[in-house]
Amino acid sequence: MLIDLQLHSNFSDGYLTPKELVKLIQKRGVRVASLTDHNTTIGLGEFQREAKKHKIKTIPGLEIYVKYKRRKLNFLWYNFDAKNEELQDLLESARYRRALLVKNILTKLKKRGYQIDIDNILSLFKNYIPVNRLGDKIIEKKHNYNLVLKNIKNRRKSKKNFSGKLILPLREEDILGELFFNKKIGILSESYINAERLIKIKKKVGGQLVFCHPGKFNKFGRNMTEKLKELGIDGIEVLSPHHSIGAIMHAQFLAIKLNLIATGGSHFHRFEGNNYPIQSSGDWFQIDSKYLRRIEEIIN
Repeated sequence: MLIDLQLHSNFSDGYLTPKELVKLIQKRGVRVASLTDHNTTIGLGEFQREAKKHKIKTIPGLEIYVKYKRRKLNFLWYNFDAKNEELQDLLESARYRRALLVKNILTKLKKRGYQIDIDNILSLFKNYIPVNRLGDKIIEKKHNYNLVLKNIKNRRKSKKNFSGKLILPLREEDILGELFFNKKIGILSESYINAERLIKIKKKVGGQLVFCHPGKFNKFGRNMTEKLKELGIDGIEVLSPHHSIGAIMHAQFLAIKLNLIATGGSHFHRFEGNNYPIQSSGDWFQIDSKYLRRIEEIIN
């Protein structure tokens, strides 16, 4: 049975509405799915209602930025009580801190010559402020796009034996790197939630916590999965487009060794455009529940 336990909508850093996401996964034959927007549950209702029309089972989902012993990680959370006030207060606090971090960076960008209506931009993102769509909004102005282009060219020319030539249009990573991950301006951090605090709330709210795409940036290191198991997580994401076959094999090994639930998701955010035949990971990457140990504990 095809499942997809990591999808993102325009309520966080995705580009499709929850309704549009359901139409997409229905065409791909997915029978069980979870909307896992970052630090918000606002899209779950729409996703559930639309999926019901297509006889797709939905699992309440959420992706959370977590800090554990100075390590920055991502957790997926399934089957929690989305109406729980303590949970919603936690997410609201994270969103508020994120807004302050974003406002600080936008203020610095404005001082460096970018034309930005800070209050207007912040008003567009009431649930979570995604760096990708934030960057899109800024470079809508031709002046800002040209300034990004100029700054990147100048920085690259300053490097020895580098011409500074760029392929146009600019890649997303170039734009986001210049705007939000530039040491001369400042690094835009996510709003992280303390892992121990999250585990305490999970005991009240229920559900399953899963170590999200641990193979991305090799977060397996220092026996991290073992430590998270001791802390109280329930599973590990095995099938992810962020994982090489080596990472998948290692995640499977850890799932067996530590008796963890194994999950998988397409990590869908958007179609890439430019008329390429492959538009997203879902075009070549599918998750069959038969490969995931104890997955019935989440999807049944």
